[in-house]
Amino acid sequence: MAYDPQNVFARILRNELPSERLYEDAETVAFMDIMPQAEGHSLVIPREAAETLFDLSPQSAAACIRTTQRVAHAVRRAFDLPGLLIAQVNGAAAGQTVPHVHFHIIPRRPGQALIMHAAVKADPAQLRAHAERIRHFLVK
Repeated sequence: MAYDPQNVFARILRNELPSERLYEDAETVAFMDIMPQAEGHSLVIPREAAETLFDLSPQSAAACIRTTQRVAHAVRRAFDLPGLLIAQVNGAAAGQTVPHVHFHIIPRRPGQALIMHAAVKADPAQLRAHAERIRHFLVK
């Protein structure tokens, strides 16, 4: 299947849709998930047009991991977390809902259930507040 340049993340990359951005560089963009599974749930995407990890160039894959690690450190510090779930799924059968490769950074605490994936849209003011906390801890 060909990459769909009208998918929501491609449109975010082109600034056609709003996002609460956390970090960006020449190869990647990190932003808040608008339907988070936990407070602080963030996403990292490559600028490269790729539907799955298997379509992504090795250079962009490495850049995504570097950015995921950087943002995950900041999320962990911003929310004083004992754990983080880093997830990356490939294909609808695996649960991928946006056909642009992406990495989830999901805060975890013992005994705290996750909100169902893509079920509840977060309050934009709360997303902004969470983003500010995370950006404060991003290492430049």
